[in-house]
Amino acid sequence: MENKNIYTTEKHDFYGRRSSIHGCQGEKKTALRGITYGLYIVGTKDENGTANAFAGNWLTQTSFNPPLVAVAVKVGTRSQEQIAKSGVFSVNILETGQKDMVTAFFKSLEPEGNKLAGYEFYTEETGCPIFKDALSFFECKVVEKVEKGDHYIYVGEVINAGVHREGDPLTLKETGFYYGG
Repeated sequence: MENKNIYTTEKHDFYGRRSSIHGCQGEKKTALRGITYGLYIVGTKDENGTANAFAGNWLTQTSFNPPLVAVAVKVGTRSQEQIAKSGVFSVNILETGQKDMVTAFFKSLEPEGNKLAGYEFYTEETGCPIFKDALSFFECKVVEKVEKGDHYIYVGEVINAGVHREGDPLTLKETGFYYGG
């Protein structure tokens, strides 16, 4: 009996055209951009307790009990180094329409009193910033990390949370921004 390999790298698209299972870079980028995301402000702090925050979108809940989330943070950034050293972070859920707020956190910032980029924050259990203008927030203690690729993944156990008001969360799609692929 002839040994046939049923696994092949050749696939056909909807129109019958041949394409590689691995796809070209453009196809990978397009396919990966199909993953839906929110857009959040992730808070960090340095060893002196100085607040910092960045716009993040690679975030997901990974467990109900205990409540765990995973966030991916660009390697070598101040925020990534602060999470690695402090072992804590906060996540602020923004409301639809808060594009200007999140855009302010696309760059490195220095706190001015209890404000970052002009937005007032306070701290609770972790010492990481919680923004008053956010819909809600949660604070995490890092329980695991994956140091692969150009973003490190931090798994955080949710140790504190709060809701400022009800509303629909901001999504990456509504902003017209792309971060993926």
